[in-house]
Amino acid sequence: MRSSISFCLAFLATLASASSSNGSTPVYKDATASVEDRVTDLLSRMTIEEKTAQLVQGDIRNWMNLDGGTINQTGLEWSMQNRAGSFYVGVAIPWKMLSDGIKAGQDYLVQNTTLGIPAWVQSEGIHGFLIPNATIFNSPIAHACSFNPPLVEKVARAIAQEARALGVNNIFGPLADLARELRFGRVEETFGEDGYLTGELAYAYVRGLQSGNVTAMVKHFAAFATPEQGINTAPVHGGERELRTTYLPPFKRAIIDGGALSIMSAYHSYDGVPSVADRHMLTEILRDEWGYKYFVISDAGATDRLCKDFKMCESDPIDSEAIVNYALPAGNDVEMGGGSFNFAKIPAMVESGKLSLDVVDQAVARQLRAKFEAGLFESPLTGVPEEEQSAQIHTPETVELARQIDAESVVLLENHGDILPLKRDASIAVIGPMAHGYINYGDYVPSGAQRRGVTPLDGIRAASSGAVTYALGCERWSADESGFGEAVSAAEGADVAIVIVGTWSRDQDELWAGLNATTGEHVDVHSLGLVGAMPHLVRAVIGTGTPTVVVYSSGKPVAEPWISGAAAALVQQFYPSEQGGHALADVLFGAVNPSGRLSVSFPHDVGTTPVYYDYLNSARAYPDPGAVAADGSLTFGHSYVLQSPQPLYEFGYGLSYSNFTYSDLTLSRATASPADTVTVSVSVTNTSPRDGAEVVQLYVQDVLSSVAVPNRQLRGFAKPFVRAGETATVAMDLAVADLGLWDMRMRYVVEPGEFVLHVGASSKDIRANATLTVVGA
Repeated sequence: MRSSISFCLAFLATLASASSSNGSTPVYKDATASVEDRVTDLLSRMTIEEKTAQLVQGDIRNWMNLDGGTINQTGLEWSMQNRAGSFYVGVAIPWKMLSDGIKAGQDYLVQNTTLGIPAWVQSEGIHGFLIPNATIFNSPIAHACSFNPPLVEKVARAIAQEARALGVNNIFGPLADLARELRFGRVEETFGEDGYLTGELAYAYVRGLQSGNVTAMVKHFAAFATPEQGINTAPVHGGERELRTTYLPPFKRAIIDGGALSIMSAYHSYDGVPSVADRHMLTEILRDEWGYKYFVISDAGATDRLCKDFKMCESDPIDSEAIVNYALPAGNDVEMGGGSFNFAKIPAMVESGKLSLDVVDQAVARQLRAKFEAGLFESPLTGVPEEEQSAQIHTPETVELARQIDAESVVLLENHGDILPLKRDASIAVIGPMAHGYINYGDYVPSGAQRRGVTPLDGIRAASSGAVTYALGCERWSADESGFGEAVSAAEGADVAIVIVGTWSRDQDELWAGLNATTGEHVDVHSLGLVGAMPHLVRAVIGTGTPTVVVYSSGKPVAEPWISGAAAALVQQFYPSEQGGHALADVLFGAVNPSGRLSVSFPHDVGTTPVYYDYLNSARAYPDPGAVAADGSLTFGHSYVLQSPQPLYEFGYGLSYSNFTYSDLTLSRATASPADTVTVSVSVTNTSPRDGAEVVQLYVQDVLSSVAVPNRQLRGFAKPFVRAGETATVAMDLAVADLGLWDMRMRYVVEPGEFVLHVGASSKDIRANATLTVVGA
């Protein structure tokens, strides 16, 4: 087979050479030719060294001096000879310097190499393009609380606009990972615990990014975010049915339905098989079953882990040939930097017969196919002139969008006595380490970003007409309570106290320099409680008797259940945007009626996790919770002895300043086959005097099944804006084909029987239901 393929490629190369000598345009440069013809033609012209260069990521720092922006010509030439397929540019430098460095690299490839193959120019962008002074949006865990895919799509389109203005054409995002292990540091980067919601938002993000001609890279394929002990890159334990039922659907929605042109594999192993070498996931499922045609790249340094961490090959010296033979044939096509650049061994391995040329060609073809589909050959350089950059980056429109999605993402957890919204002329004491100074962004923001943005104190002062005082109270990273006196005095002199506490992450430089943090990549926790002096500060302020609003500014759920009853109100603002202070004030003062709903369940304690809502039938079957009362008295139970296995706040939960009732639930048909789509309709009435948006949620319960399935699963949602006293009719389409399961023989089947369709305001707060009977096809 190898010899026949080599003969065909040689023959095609001869034809291509003849074509060029006749002065005609090579097929691969002909934009009117089919993508497959262009791939075949270009592949036939490439040497093994040129092919290998397509499979190894480069870095702008290899040819640009970041101190002054000068170009190292030797480094440039070497990089484009050896690492030409893509290059990483996620560094905190001025716009013009970055744009010039990108242009130098892309121009060299197009103008000074034999074949002129443009590169992927790659950076981060899960909640904003990673460059100083670009628009910083709130973190993805917050986006998901908006339950607003069109708004997430607009955010992604804005990120694409800013990235493309400087020449970046490939963004590492979105994540389709699920936040089902809350100790894990990267919860903030996910769209929450639920596969359906995550799939819809990841799909929207892909569509938004790629509509702006920037290619999305869906990550981390797959089942990454549930590591043992919650520790980053640790093994994930699970079986084939869990993989297909829970972890893969959001990836399929983003990759196949969304049309993503690139994928990032992951650091972990699933069921003992490292992601970068998982042929079952990367080839049998992704390519053979789903039909994916484009490339997969490893995460930074992930291929080295095969030897260094998984102990599947010698690590000193590292066995690069073994790594290539594990990863490349499995379907991990491209090697990211950050490791030993093992794929550089490909030419020698092909020459010695240790690696099939067919395997290399297949990987290169996937890389080239994505580039042709993205139009890179027609538009290799997208950067705009320096004088136009400010019209594309951090515009008034993108800043306003940041405020809008942030406000829509704020979740009102408690509102005792309707203390919120606040009166604008009330005297307010703003207290806490997350209230002012250091902006509490999530990870993946550029160096120094935390010093730019609107703090909660800024936002409250701008919205208030009354007296606003501020007291730090304590540092976020300290147990020192010496500032409590000032905080207590401020609270005692105010009508209302607002205490802002939570978790914190770091910018990319600080995070990897090892500065303290409680969330972020490689920052995992054993407790979900507030750190250091923060819980004691909250207790001291509440103890003044002044009505106290507690705001959690965090990247994951905070487990301090006593605050829920002790505070006058409790608000969750997951890591904010640069407009986070204004967005929070919009909600606190009622300019925005809160419509955020939890994308992740809140446990009472880390010891009760996991608390995701879609547990399998038979879990949490005999609840007998105990409790420890505020006075220390004990009530003993069994599951758990002194706590509840149920969440404190469930997925989909959130309060509003309005009240909504549900009525007239109807199905377009009560009996359906797997080929049918059923429309679920319900009337939602706003019975309050305030206009507001309600998140209407549709859950499906399979009454009887041949294997254990989730007790219920989200299968639709809508967010109607309903004016005071009015009624809106909400319609949600449900494809019966999506009601299937993976049976005992691991076949996907939609089993005949009854399915209860629950409609409500959260996964627990069900307002109406109806039964759908599914019959055979």
